[in-house]
Amino acid sequence: MENLGIGLELMVVGMLTVFVILLIVIWGGKLLIAVVNKVAPEEVVPAKKRPMPSAAIDGTTMAILQEVVSQITGGKGKVASAKKI
Repeated sequence: MENLGIGLELMVVGMLTVFVILLIVIWGGKLLIAVVNKVAPEEVVPAKKRPMPSAAIDGTTMAILQEVVSQITGGKGKVASAKKI
């Protein structure tokens, strides 16, 4: 019976030790994130370039696109616009 008590005590101490170490790791990570966010400069986001107007899609291609969308969606879909990329 004494061995069982020692085993349970050792298990509880080990689990508490792991729990405390994991808490320290979590708090350290949060602290590191906070410090880096304060010290590191913010990223400069480049302005989006407006796309150049592309060549218009010819009537045959547009008709094919409309027919394909109509067949796939069962007549519920509609092509509003299409551009070459």
